[in-house]
Amino acid sequence: MALAIPSTAGQALEIFGLKLFEDEQADTVAVVDPLSYSVSLEVSGADPDGSLRSELEVASQLVQGAERPVSGSIGLIQRANSDFEQLVAALYENARYGGQVQILIAGKRLADLPPDADLRSTGPVPVRIMVVPGQQFRFGDVNIRDVDGRAYTADAQGLTPGSLAKSTVILDAEKALVKELEKTGHPLARISDRDVVADHATGVINVSLTLEAGPVAPFGQTAVDGAQSVDSDFIAMMAGIPEGEQYDPAALMAAAKRLRALEVFSSVTVRGGENLTEAGAVPVEVNVSERKHRFLGLGATYSSTDGGGAEAYWGHRNLFGRAEKLRVEGSVSGLGSTSEAEDMTWRGAVLFEKPGVLGPASKFTSRLELEQENPDAYRRFSVVGAVGVSYELTEKQTVSAGVEVEYATLTDSFNVDQETITIALPLEYVRDTRDNRLNPASGTRLSLLVEPAHEINNGATFVKLRAEGSAYRALDAAKRFVLAGRVAAGAIYGARLSDVPANRRFYAGGGGSVRGYGYQDIGPVDATGAPTGGLAMIETSAELRISITDTIGIVPFVDAGMVSAGNSFSGAEFKVGAGVGLRYATPFGPLRVDVALPLNKGPTDPDYGIYAGIGQAF
Repeated sequence: MALAIPSTAGQALEIFGLKLFEDEQADTVAVVDPLSYSVSLEVSGADPDGSLRSELEVASQLVQGAERPVSGSIGLIQRANSDFEQLVAALYENARYGGQVQILIAGKRLADLPPDADLRSTGPVPVRIMVVPGQQFRFGDVNIRDVDGRAYTADAQGLTPGSLAKSTVILDAEKALVKELEKTGHPLARISDRDVVADHATGVINVSLTLEAGPVAPFGQTAVDGAQSVDSDFIAMMAGIPEGEQYDPAALMAAAKRLRALEVFSSVTVRGGENLTEAGAVPVEVNVSERKHRFLGLGATYSSTDGGGAEAYWGHRNLFGRAEKLRVEGSVSGLGSTSEAEDMTWRGAVLFEKPGVLGPASKFTSRLELEQENPDAYRRFSVVGAVGVSYELTEKQTVSAGVEVEYATLTDSFNVDQETITIALPLEYVRDTRDNRLNPASGTRLSLLVEPAHEINNGATFVKLRAEGSAYRALDAAKRFVLAGRVAAGAIYGARLSDVPANRRFYAGGGGSVRGYGYQDIGPVDATGAPTGGLAMIETSAELRISITDTIGIVPFVDAGMVSAGNSFSGAEFKVGAGVGLRYATPFGPLRVDVALPLNKGPTDPDYGIYAGIGQAF
């Protein structure tokens, strides 16, 4: 769980919807010459389920703003004039082109009121809105052609003869037609002529659209506006739109997403110019607004089986002017479970990232880390240095490779104060199609890790393999019921269990694994009952994420896993935990509290586990 703190004074800190350190004098917009009014909305004709009335209420600013005074008589007349247009548009959106809207203010028709009318009275000014919706129209003849006379299929755009002729359907069809032309390299595609005729006698709408494709054009140069401390040439390079490549709106969307991922901008827009250059190319226009580059944060976690934890971090998002990230962080965990310094679990790290080292799709990462941990399976002090490069194959697929060197002092079931020097070469592939990384409702995520490693002191060479997949599916259109599942498996080949450094073996159990059991407590144990870790592992989880309100949710779940001392899973036992969680939605991800019971409780397993953090469990 992490809470961001502004790095400059005078700003409010918002936590869980509560603003702290906020100025007592909140910014308010004063209404000059306030005038109150009361409003009634009357809809005549058949509306059995009240849906039309509800849509008209939403469209009416007079109704929506009835509790807020307007600025004098002029303000009320202006709001009513705007309302008339919005209500007519709402009728058109419901395929009602013969409807009538009339607004009376203090008993007088809106159209008869002079702009300087004085509407003041002893109480709220009465406003009466009367709507006669009229019949719903349906599509009749639909004709779509381009300027050269080529015809387009109307059904493919939703303009099906006999279906309701909603104005939104016509507008959506026009947008879709233009987008299809843009996808084939026509940046100036447009609807050059629109003829929509309503036959009130038959209740039919006849539609005629003419498309003008314009020329096929390549991308031109990329121009950047709004940059201050971030280098403009770097921004243009990271946009990654090659000059001379055929125009494609998907390339503009990908560029905007890539620039947002740099995390140095509060807003990003990338679009093609409205006019072609003299060379017939589309200039690319990038507009950015920079966010504060320094940040500071605090965080906390809690588990009834593992104790409490705290972390703090400081970072810079634009260290040298090209979105380089520096982050210094420290954490301590196991608070409350021990009072001895040598038994504490702590970590300190310096992390550095540099995007664009091998083109826009690449990123260089490095870290220097000191860590001490003391779970049930081992005691470890280590110093780790690592460098790596990641590369986006596509928008959804990433590969990464790196080198990691670790010096560690380890005490476990097989060794006491063993010094190890391990060199590892992690290679990873990730495919991520989730719609939301913090709280997904659809999509999948697959990760595959291959990590060859060599421990210098004992000469052990081994390969660690790990695969994990998760999938998410909403069971209803409102996404209030989401089914989530996860499966993970791993194996280590090439060395005996005792020759593999303890921190590189497989373990299961705890808040990020099988809830209801202690951290790393699932799997083989030594003669004293301490976990030894294993050479193979399988985990699986299933959750039903249920939204009770827009902010509150509950999550029943089942987790299972097992760890084997060898690669065959011979003698290994599946451990199953089940429970229910509470979720509270925030702008930075759902807050999570889970309570789980071990269904295969052993003599050393806890009676229950409580886990708290931010983000879904997976």
